[in-house]
Amino acid sequence: RNLFKLIFALPIMQKIVSFLKGNTDYFYFAFRVLVGLMFMQHGAQKLFGAFGGNAVGTYFSLFGLAGFIEFFGGLLIAFGLLTRLAAFLGMCVMIGAWAIVHIPKGFVPIVNGGELAAMFFAAFLVILAKGCGKAGLDNFFKRQ
Repeated sequence: RNLFKLIFALPIMQKIVSFLKGNTDYFYFAFRVLVGLMFMQHGAQKLFGAFGGNAVGTYFSLFGLAGFIEFFGGLLIAFGLLTRLAAFLGMCVMIGAWAIVHIPKGFVPIVNGGELAAMFFAAFLVILAKGCGKAGLDNFFKRQ
């Protein structure tokens, strides 16, 4: 405990903490855009066969619905438009992926290949709680 206090009493750590606190909006913006664009890429794999993926045979399936939500939900999150709704739908897709694809292989994410589903779910929880932040299209439309 004393070591923890000593480390955070160092002047460099105080400057780092001050910098981080002063730029939380920028860090959240980068987080939201990166999560949205990565989610969109998974949808592009399913819908269009992009990025080395296999396109779904029919768009009117659970896999096609997941691809649609991933692609368009990811774009909405990246742009900060209908952010909370898109994050909620993304969480639903990740719960579905977990239940349908990963749980039959075991419960532990590292064993069943569900690390991305778990990480996206956690990221969407944060986005659901915070919304688009200060830099998103939701704010533009609220002002009108």
